[in-house]
Amino acid sequence: MVLLTDRFSKLIEGTLSCYDRIVVMGTMTGLNHPDGMAAYLYTHGIRLFDYPRFAEPFRDEIRANAEKLAKDHGVEIEFQRSKSAFRKEDHIHEIIAKRGDHPGLVHILSAMEPCGSYEPWHNKQTGKTFLRYKDAKCLHYYFYFIDAQLGLCYLRVPTWAPFRLQFYCNGHNWLANRLRQEGIAFQQMDNTLIHVSDYARAQDIANGFSVKMLHDILNQAALLYCPVLTHFTDTYPDPYHWSIMQAEYATDIVFKRQKDLDPLYDRLVRTAIHAVKAENVATFLGRKLHPLYEDEVGNDFHTRVEGTRIKHHMGPASIKMYDKQSLVLRIETTINDVSFFKHRREVVHRDKTKEMKLAPMQKTIYSLGPLRELLDAANRRYIAFLSDLIDPVGGVGKLDKLSSPVVKNDRTYKGFNLFDKKDLDLFLALARGEWNLSGFQNSNLRRLLSALTGPQLSRILKRLHLHGLIRKVGKTYKYYLTRFGQQVVLTALKLRELVVIPELAVQ
Repeated sequence: MVLLTDRFSKLIEGTLSCYDRIVVMGTMTGLNHPDGMAAYLYTHGIRLFDYPRFAEPFRDEIRANAEKLAKDHGVEIEFQRSKSAFRKEDHIHEIIAKRGDHPGLVHILSAMEPCGSYEPWHNKQTGKTFLRYKDAKCLHYYFYFIDAQLGLCYLRVPTWAPFRLQFYCNGHNWLANRLRQEGIAFQQMDNTLIHVSDYARAQDIANGFSVKMLHDILNQAALLYCPVLTHFTDTYPDPYHWSIMQAEYATDIVFKRQKDLDPLYDRLVRTAIHAVKAENVATFLGRKLHPLYEDEVGNDFHTRVEGTRIKHHMGPASIKMYDKQSLVLRIETTINDVSFFKHRREVVHRDKTKEMKLAPMQKTIYSLGPLRELLDAANRRYIAFLSDLIDPVGGVGKLDKLSSPVVKNDRTYKGFNLFDKKDLDLFLALARGEWNLSGFQNSNLRRLLSALTGPQLSRILKRLHLHGLIRKVGKTYKYYLTRFGQQVVLTALKLRELVVIPELAVQ
């Protein structure tokens, strides 16, 4: 298979992959659950029913700190009465256009928003008093600032305990700053680099995103904008635990001219919306679609002001394809719960023993390294799938090989016909994306092609093997599609979805 980046290399300026949007959640160590807060109150001689009185001074301290910062930096604290009043990002960019993009505090927004909190409760049946979780509302401050390394960021600070923080930064802004430091010429529009003089070096820099650097900036921002944490350092020296709330990883294929991307993108998006099935989405994300999987899997197609966008989603993960500035074809994988992915890591058991095993990814920000590799692999699998979709010789050029009989040991094995219903049903069964990861056996196909017996399927597997459509794994009974087999299966899908069904629908 020839990747689209190779086929259209003369039209492409370069390819660059890096983190885009990163959202981090900060929770106070030991105080991020009701029992932990209750234990803290007990050890400091505070009654549980005095919890509101205990939390009020911290609220006032955060407000006073915000007002002082606003005065010191000559900025306003602007109250947003409703989410529809204005879009925060657009509003901040308007302020930066007037202010300049030098490091420092840019603006402070405030809003009444939901927050998690605790309330004291007495259970009359058990006679026990404890803290329990409570949905509440409190004033939040959004501190927008430009960091010398990360660029534009914000820290969202609630004024009520237990002070769960939310931090945002963008990997493209960090990369732009690093390129500037190294003297590498580039051109940036919004969160997109539409030109880089040295894509290879830029990719090396992007791959070296430092989590330690991010951790240091998070701690500094928390101390500056949420100073109440200093009241807890006697019990918890490192008060905040930082975890990944959302991460986006983008692969940008930068074209030289808009007129080169437009027809290709239209062709890609119109074909993908029909050809990508739930099993394919699972395969892109490195997962196998289990019959008992309960989360939603599907595709969304939207027309935006900027253009069209196709999104494939599976539970908390999604892959999007859209064009940026009509110059960049962006493939972007987003994850809202990193434990969706599994990787090999050290697992510590309750008895303190350790072992290396495949386990769900931990949510700590120090998972950003291995997470980058998984998200990058998802983008590459999707690009490979798209490359097959638009391969002009993927199925058509090898039609003769597919349809011609094969002779072996004086026995003739007939070819396959894409217009034959039995053969088409077979190819649709082989199109299940999970086979790409786990392979398939006779018994797997028998469940999907119930009209065929085991011996019949064995003869079909022999035909598929002799025609070069599948390969056998060692001395097992497991098979995988070859590249040629994948091309034929995609051709069958396109033939059914884009030609046969539309033509039959015409009255």
